[in-house]
Amino acid sequence: MKKALVIIVIVLVLLALAVWLGLPVGLKAMGLHPPYRGPKIQFPGGKALITTTSHDRLGENGSKTGVFGSEMTAPYYEFRDGGMKVDLASIKGGPIPIDPMSFKWFVQSEYDDRYLKDPEFQRKAAHSLRIDDVDFTNFDIIYLAGGWGAAYDLGTSEVLGRKISQAFGAGKVIGGVCHGPLGLLLAKDENGAPLVKGRSLTAVTDKQVQELGITMTPQHPERELRAAGARFESQRVFRDLFANHSVVDGRLVTGQNQNAGAEVAHKMMMTAKGGLR
Repeated sequence: MKKALVIIVIVLVLLALAVWLGLPVGLKAMGLHPPYRGPKIQFPGGKALITTTSHDRLGENGSKTGVFGSEMTAPYYEFRDGGMKVDLASIKGGPIPIDPMSFKWFVQSEYDDRYLKDPEFQRKAAHSLRIDDVDFTNFDIIYLAGGWGAAYDLGTSEVLGRKISQAFGAGKVIGGVCHGPLGLLLAKDENGAPLVKGRSLTAVTDKQVQELGITMTPQHPERELRAAGARFESQRVFRDLFANHSVVDGRLVTGQNQNAGAEVAHKMMMTAKGGLR
């Protein structure tokens, strides 16, 4: 009897270990956090501003959320490794809420690993600039990070819309991934028309939102951007949770989800240097 119990315990431990080791491998095999294999761009002396949500809950009393970690960490390190100076801003300033799911052992990316060992980056995230106090035209690149929190404040911030309008009018490169492009909704072009109207872009799709089962957020990027007149593009497969796609339309560079963070960062740098239009 004791021997059988020991065998059962050993089998259960081995099964738990297999799941522990196999889940992140399985998710990567499905397409989560693919390694960036595109051209690496150097932009020494350039300045980038990463802008995030300040909303930290799904609804008023729901589970914790915020920016999705790799949607902030991937572009941050690609910009930094490219020689750029990078500042962090958020809608309200102060601590940037990071979705706890971002740093779960089976989801965490290599960029997240760097962040968790980087006191300087953590300090910036804990003391982000308030967008009201930032001159966006002082930066070459304005990048909008996503995450579920962005569905609550990026697309409805008149201040963000005005700041993006000013930066675009000054010839700066604007971009983002996943829910981040919601921050473009209130921006205007040089003629006062909606910035996204008639422009090609991408963001997280309605189908992806439904597959993830988080449909209670007030804004869904595909729906809102199409309604604003954008020419919305996306990669679609049977299950496209990890579909990776990016679009460059002039000085507007967007990515479909967290997998596009590094790619979008490099395409933004290339565009800012005049290489992509």
